[in-house]
Amino acid sequence: MNADDFPTPDVDVESVDPESLKDRIDAGEDVTLLDARMQSDYDEWRIDGENVTSINVPYFEFLEDDIDDDVLDQIPDDREVTVLCAKGGASEYVAGTLAERGYDVDHLEDGMNGWASIYEAVEVERYDGAGTLLQYQRPSSGCLGYLLYDDGEAAIIDPLRAFTDRYLEDADDLGVELQYALDTHVHADHISGVRELDDDGVEGVIPEAAVDRGVTYADELTTATDGDTFDVGDATIEAVYTPGHTTGMTSYLVDDSLLATGDGLFVESVARPDLEEGDDGAPDAARMLYESLQERVLTLPDDTLVGGAHFSDAAEPAADGTYTAPIGELVDEMDALTMDEQAFVDLILSDMPPRPANYEDIIATNLGQNAVDDEEAFTLELGPNNCAASQDSLAGD
Repeated sequence: MNADDFPTPDVDVESVDPESLKDRIDAGEDVTLLDARMQSDYDEWRIDGENVTSINVPYFEFLEDDIDDDVLDQIPDDREVTVLCAKGGASEYVAGTLAERGYDVDHLEDGMNGWASIYEAVEVERYDGAGTLLQYQRPSSGCLGYLLYDDGEAAIIDPLRAFTDRYLEDADDLGVELQYALDTHVHADHISGVRELDDDGVEGVIPEAAVDRGVTYADELTTATDGDTFDVGDATIEAVYTPGHTTGMTSYLVDDSLLATGDGLFVESVARPDLEEGDDGAPDAARMLYESLQERVLTLPDDTLVGGAHFSDAAEPAADGTYTAPIGELVDEMDALTMDEQAFVDLILSDMPPRPANYEDIIATNLGQNAVDDEEAFTLELGPNNCAASQDSLAGD
C-alpha cells in the first residue's frame, strides 16, 4: 500500500517537522516514537537515542476498524507519541486512528525520508588554519563533509549529491565562491555530489588512485595524487594518499590543522577493509590500512585534528558538537592504533557490521557505471553507513 493510498484521518493530526524532532532529542527531552514501518526496515535503520523510546508496530495492524487490544497495549497512553513511517502517509493515518481513541499523538512530516533530509553545518572550533572550517552532519546516516572558506573562496570535501544545491546556497550566503569539490574515495554508502557540483562550475576532484576501479568520468574531472595541493584563499589543502578502506583512499590535510580522513580513521573506530575486494581481499586491505595509519596519519603532530567522512551511534561529539578529535587523543584512547600489524588485522576483521544497504549499486553509481535520477539516488543511500570496522566504539577500549 502506497503512502498516497491511505485515507485522510477523520480527526486533525498535527505533524512535527524533522528538524523540530531532532531539536527535542538533542535537548534531552524524552521522546516516544511509534515506527509504523515493516519490522525488517525498522531493524535495519531507525531513530535512536538515550532519551528515545522506540516502538515498532507495522501500519497494517491499524487497518481494521477493530484494532486488537494487544496492539493498543503496546502504545503508551500517558505521554505524547510521535508516529512515523517511510514517507509520512501511513503515519498520518495511524496517528489519526489513535487520536480517535484518545491517544496524544502527532506524526513525523515526510517520515524517514524527512529525517534523511536533515543536514547541519557546525563550525570546527579547534581548527586553527587559515579561514573557517565547517563540518556538515547528516544524522540519519552519519555522513560528514567539510566546507573550508577563506578570503572569498571555498572548497567542499566529500559532498553528497542530495545536497548539491545546499552547498551552493551556503557559499552564496557566506559571500564566497565554491572553487573545489573533493572526494576522498569511491563511496559505498552515499551518492557523491562531486560530478553535479562540477557541472555547476565547481572544479571536481577525485583521487587518481581511484580511477583504476573503473571510474568512467575521470577525464572530465581533476585527479589528485599524493602531495597535490589546492589553494583556498590563504589556506592550502594537501592530498595525502592513505589506502586501506579502498585502494584509492586519499585524505586531505586542511592547512596543516585537520586531516579529512574519509573512511580511513574515525573518532570512534577505523575503516572496514572489505567493501572493495570482499572478504577474500579484506586481510590485504587491512594490512594496507595499518601501513597508512602508521606511516601517513599517526606521524602527523598530535594536535592535528582528525575528521572522518562518517560517524556512528557509538561516536561521541567534541565540545563544539563536531565529530573531530586530535590524533594524540585518538592514540591514547584507541588500542587499535598502537597494536602490531597482525593484532590490528585480527581485530578489525573480527566484528565488522553488515555491509551498507545497496552498497554495490551505490559504488557502481559513484563509478559512473550506473545512472540514476535524483529520487533513485536519494532512496539508494537511505540507512546507516556501516563503514567502520566495528559496530561498537574502539575508542576508550
